[in-house]
Amino acid sequence: MNVRRRLIPTAAVTAVTALALGTLSACSSDSAAAGSTDEFDVVASFYPMAFLAERIGGDHVNVTSLTQPGQEPHDLEISAKQTAQLEVADAALHLKGLQPTVDEAIGQSGVKTKIDAATLTTLETHGAEDGHGHEDGHAEEDHAHEGHSHETEGGKDPHVWLDPVKYAEVAEGVGQAFEKADPDHAADYRKNTETLVGELNELDATLEAGLKDRKTDVFITTHASFGYFAERYGLSEEAINGLDPESEPSAARVKELARTAKADGVTTVFYETLVSDDTAKTVAKDAGLKTDVLDPLEGITDASRGDDYFEVMQSNLKALQTALGSA
Repeated sequence: MNVRRRLIPTAAVTAVTALALGTLSACSSDSAAAGSTDEFDVVASFYPMAFLAERIGGDHVNVTSLTQPGQEPHDLEISAKQTAQLEVADAALHLKGLQPTVDEAIGQSGVKTKIDAATLTTLETHGAEDGHGHEDGHAEEDHAHEGHSHETEGGKDPHVWLDPVKYAEVAEGVGQAFEKADPDHAADYRKNTETLVGELNELDATLEAGLKDRKTDVFITTHASFGYFAERYGLSEEAINGLDPESEPSAARVKELARTAKADGVTTVFYETLVSDDTAKTVAKDAGLKTDVLDPLEGITDASRGDDYFEVMQSNLKALQTALGSA
């Protein structure tokens, strides 16, 4: 496996301390409930975590997702049934800060192995200090009026899975956690992790090559979720509403985005599959721009442009290539 230099070596991954798996595809959400099988039972918080658990665990794991396909993960409220599933699970995988109710449920549960993906890579703040002041400045202001948080402690951006390099770091940590918790199958977990990290490495190379020779670095989204992705590939994300994809932007913000679009050659306003496209269409109409999907991969549904993480990321690449003039 040819691991590129930007990947953190396995030894650098921190010890396992937390939990949360992600929303599975529709087929995997039908799996047996956690704790009811002879397999290594894992409860995942939402899709990006569940995808890791399934790929790394292979035939040895039974993965149950707390967030169902099509459900907006930030709005999840844990049910009594899900709380009971946590109690009998062998492991729980989550990304602390993304779903506060999940964090609380896992913290209070008696689950044996708790894996927090946020501890397995380095989280960053995507705000004014790194050139993306618009999205996070508005994000924190807008989100003060919301009932839930979309950031980890200290205002850190949790969307690490959209950067394949950081996602690979998390995968290595999850693999180590599985090896420790289920040593009988450690060799298979290690092999599966190496395969997945290799695929993520290839995706990173594909994205880097595919986004070269572009006409603009700027892309507009409804939701400030592509900060790590933008940083990895030298792009600049302008988010309409920061961390709340469904709130109405101010008239001043709409005018500001129209000016930015004209100055930077922006052609497209991106929206996502799990929320309404009304805001994107409003901004696009006022600025004379097109709309398209850029999927933050918080869940897979029938409307997704692909059946798994890799297929949807390839679809995102095609959409960005068209919008940025690199296609």
